[in-house]
Amino acid sequence: MNTVLADVAKAMVAPGKGILAADESFGTANKRFEKLGIPTTEEMRRSYREMLFTTKDLASSISAVILFDETIRQGKKDGTSFVQVLERNGILPGIKLDLGTVTLPNTHGEKVTEGLDGLAKRVAEYVGLGAKFAKWRAVIDVGPAIPSDRAIEANAHALARYAAICQAGGLVPIVEPEVLMDGDHTLERCREVTERTLKRTFWELAKAGVILEQMVLKPNMVISGMKCPTQAGVLDVSKATLETLLRTVPAAVAGVAFLSGGQSDEIAAAHLNEINRLAKGRAPWPITFSYGRALHQSAMTAWRGSDAHWADGQAALSKRARCNAAAASGRYSAETEKELTPA
Repeated sequence: MNTVLADVAKAMVAPGKGILAADESFGTANKRFEKLGIPTTEEMRRSYREMLFTTKDLASSISAVILFDETIRQGKKDGTSFVQVLERNGILPGIKLDLGTVTLPNTHGEKVTEGLDGLAKRVAEYVGLGAKFAKWRAVIDVGPAIPSDRAIEANAHALARYAAICQAGGLVPIVEPEVLMDGDHTLERCREVTERTLKRTFWELAKAGVILEQMVLKPNMVISGMKCPTQAGVLDVSKATLETLLRTVPAAVAGVAFLSGGQSDEIAAAHLNEINRLAKGRAPWPITFSYGRALHQSAMTAWRGSDAHWADGQAALSKRARCNAAAASGRYSAETEKELTPA
């Protein structure tokens, strides 16, 4: 076993820390900027990432940052690369490797993720740029006739091939099979689909020879669809999520880092906290977060593209990172939000 990759995977899910997903594509970043009246330029995207990555004491709550292709090639105004900024602060830099989704033929509009062609060469390039780990996201939609076995199998197979290529090339793979929370499905329906998806994913990972100690799983929580008339409470979500993971995720996996999937900042933290509280003495792997919007949307809103609000953006990120770090240790509550609110 590659002990370097195993050590990196372990560091990514270190106690009381989580992963910042700052890997939005051009389109996603620009849409969020437009809503806040921020110019959609490369320089503004660079400035935004500099604001995030230079936040004081970020490493006390964040173990690693997922970067986009543009971002891993950028740096501070003074020329210091973002990879160097992160590494000097004790934070691991990583890279998003998937190239987005396309429609899977002969399905009801279901998606499969692209990016396997030439992946080994891209892995080698990103290793040269300083990446220590990678991420690949597969999306599984839920509806009356979906997901089909074909869609689950195609996405699980792609995740496994990606993970094997990463490990062969020197990157720890984050494996992200996301069951989307769009739609009106119930918590029970989400649990059934999530269990099917995770079982197939680990079956494909085993076939591909992926070493579990050298990977991190980034799953969705088991949650009611956003349009479901009855929304499950925090305890029910946490119980269903933990039980699903215990049924499907091998003990050898280095760690579990949840995606937020469109949850609000506070609900994402509350769910993570309750899952960790219930997992004590039961879960064989560390459980933490790998959030995007639930970590830095508040920072973007506070910053709004203005140097005058740079400190406000950093304060907002610091608060969310510390709240989620507390949740990863089972120490989060509504009082945590008040205590960590900047004066």
